[in-house]
Amino acid sequence: MKPACSKILALSALVAFVSMALIPVVHAQEPAKVTRKVLLKQDMTIPDREAVMVAVELQPGSEEGRHTHPAELFVIVQEGTLLLECEGRDNVLYKAGDVFSVGPGKVHNGKNTGTVTTKLTAFFVAEKGKPLSAPAE
Repeated sequence: MKPACSKILALSALVAFVSMALIPVVHAQEPAKVTRKVLLKQDMTIPDREAVMVAVELQPGSEEGRHTHPAELFVIVQEGTLLLECEGRDNVLYKAGDVFSVGPGKVHNGKNTGTVTTKLTAFFVAEKGKPLSAPAE
């Protein structure tokens, strides 16, 4: 085999090897930036309403996206900070220990502008049988 051909063959083998090694990295799924876990969901004594409690985590730099709820929403910030943008209100930065509420149908967005994971507990008094949230139009 000619030296030029063996160099090309060796280079091709090296490129193929490196490409195969990188495929899992390129296709590895990135962890979710915002996670939600339903902790409680049950009927209420209020007609056509259900109580839903959700643990929410936002990684640094992440946001929920503008959305609404067919529910009264009550939130306590457990850890980190949350910048809340809410229709009809000034933006507010909440920190651990703070609580806030959002009315039904109000367009809002929560952002983690900090450097640590934000952990929230959200409690909804929701319309029974409707999706808990919907993207804002």
